[in-house]
Amino acid sequence: MPHPRYPHVFSPLKIGRQQVKNRIIMGSMHSGLEDVPNAAERLSAYFVERVKGGVGMIITGGITPHASGGRGAKLSEPDEVPMHRAVTDAVHAADPEVKICMQILHSGPIATVSEPVGPSPVKSRLARRAPVELDEAGIEEQIAAFANCAYLAREAGYDGVEIIGSAGYLISTFLVEKTNQRTDAWGGSWEKRMRFAVEVVRRVRAAIGPDMILIFRIAAMDMLDGGLAWDEIVSLAKALEAQGADVISTHFCWHESQVPTIATMVPRAAFAGVTGRLRQHLSIPVITSNRINMPDVAEAVLARGDADLVSMARPMLADPDLVNKAREGREDEINTCIGCNQACLDHTFSGQLVSCLVNARACRETEIAILPAETKRRLAVVGAGPAGLAFATIAAERGHSVTLFDAADAIGGQFNLARRIPGKEEFDETLRYFGRMIERHDVELRLGTRVSADDLVAGGYDEIVIATGIRPRTPQIAGIDHAKVVSYVDVITGKAKVGQSVAIMGAGGIGFDVAELITHAGTSASLDIDVFAREWGIDFKNHPRGGVTGIAPVVESNGREVFLLQRKTSAVGKGLGKTTGWTHRITLQRRGVHMLGGVEYDRIDDAGLHIRVDGEPRTLAVDTVIVCAGQEPARDLYDQLLAHGTAVQLIGGAFEASELDAKRAIKQATELAVAL
Repeated sequence: MPHPRYPHVFSPLKIGRQQVKNRIIMGSMHSGLEDVPNAAERLSAYFVERVKGGVGMIITGGITPHASGGRGAKLSEPDEVPMHRAVTDAVHAADPEVKICMQILHSGPIATVSEPVGPSPVKSRLARRAPVELDEAGIEEQIAAFANCAYLAREAGYDGVEIIGSAGYLISTFLVEKTNQRTDAWGGSWEKRMRFAVEVVRRVRAAIGPDMILIFRIAAMDMLDGGLAWDEIVSLAKALEAQGADVISTHFCWHESQVPTIATMVPRAAFAGVTGRLRQHLSIPVITSNRINMPDVAEAVLARGDADLVSMARPMLADPDLVNKAREGREDEINTCIGCNQACLDHTFSGQLVSCLVNARACRETEIAILPAETKRRLAVVGAGPAGLAFATIAAERGHSVTLFDAADAIGGQFNLARRIPGKEEFDETLRYFGRMIERHDVELRLGTRVSADDLVAGGYDEIVIATGIRPRTPQIAGIDHAKVVSYVDVITGKAKVGQSVAIMGAGGIGFDVAELITHAGTSASLDIDVFAREWGIDFKNHPRGGVTGIAPVVESNGREVFLLQRKTSAVGKGLGKTTGWTHRITLQRRGVHMLGGVEYDRIDDAGLHIRVDGEPRTLAVDTVIVCAGQEPARDLYDQLLAHGTAVQLIGGAFEASELDAKRAIKQATELAVAL
């Protein structure tokens, strides 16, 4: 019987000679687990948890077919098969209906190897050196490597393979004129530029036979000036279908393109319409992806005919049970991916093991197990910010009796500030999730309660956990108590009036958030695809080459003159997230925000903010000075309890407030909750 709310999501689909039980795919993410000792055990636990959570198909992280394809997981030799076989056996034992496909990824010019290779010696903006141009023999060696890797994947028990031909990796660089400047049979005309991709698919199909699933991931909109034209994308997809591809998976942008496609500022399912347009030209199923993080979004995409399958990669990090929760009508219990990238993609591109800000267990399933407590205890938790919420709900899930106190009238702590920033509306989902977990696990919630050390001692709790967060730091500057000086908290909550000319003291994450808030005008781009397209110069309607050429980005501003200042001499915003920081810098630059580093603060008076830049005095004649000068841990209650001689635990911002870091806070809280 079709699911009443999700008839499309929960309908089976025939793919080639196989069938998937529903339309939700756990998309490919390189987690870093592929590269660690005991990889099979940890990968198996990671995938099996998602299998048991109801997903229809899994696509692994990228596995390179050749030593030149990048450091990390490789499948090119028979002795590498057993590790993969252990993973596929575990997946199939957990649910024989679930399909697992291995992604074959050759990083090409952006591979972190001593001699990366490519069609032409054109250096990527992300690479340290230009690639070595492949000669005819080298091209044959790489094509053979793809086919061999696919054959070994069959031997390892995979149900299929996905070949990634997008993102600036090897295959995609053959397709685009900018990176393929050859004049031989592998470059020049479009037919010659797409020859490498087509030949790879032809040879892979021959290697794996007719029964395995063959997916090709295509750059349906590469966001490159001079990128692929729409007719080229269509003709490539058709050619791949003719050579035996069972599924076309659409990808958006190259890693080096300066258009966000997966950050929280991107509207949900913003690019699905591009997939839908391509789907009209094909007779095989198509997969869409990017910012599809809830089951109702997936259902709407499928119902519109924009895709046959929906890839939900990061949402599976956030909540491995997402599909089951949707099927059982428990959507309010889904721990939603908020698109922050802080523990997933930022980790990937800095060589760290991937995890998830809202789910610290992701990729640590063998290390962090939420099991019933052997001894049930009465716990008091003070502070309902991210750390306190994570600890309280996990401890209660384990069977402890938990009372959660907070002086505020709502849960969330710093998340209640973040959710007010245009582009960060997804933070509402995390607060909804924690609110539901408080209800489900019978946490006694006492809001509007400023609990004292005496109260806690008198309460007779077995454990006391302090998660009281931070307080904004007030810098010692002459005039800091001037009437034009306001705190970021009062600005974000709307308690402080902000003038037309503003100086922001501090250019960390909060400083950038405040600058976004006070310069923003109109609808948040994260809530409107048309606004988002205008702000990033995307032409969804006409789809010029790359999808972006010919349209000047338009970012609305409310006209405020804003100075974003920092003491550090490094580039302003350099410390922001690796995969999202650049988007915030570009947005504010387009609004005309002045960003100054190496600033010394002298004083604040009626004339404005007096500073020195490179030793030169300067007066910013501003109406308002907003202080975003860091935080200090709010440990008063903790110190009082220690003075009582009471055993107490400290987590979150109260433990360390050098930067507001919800990722660290939730991870620390989770580890403590499972250790009790």
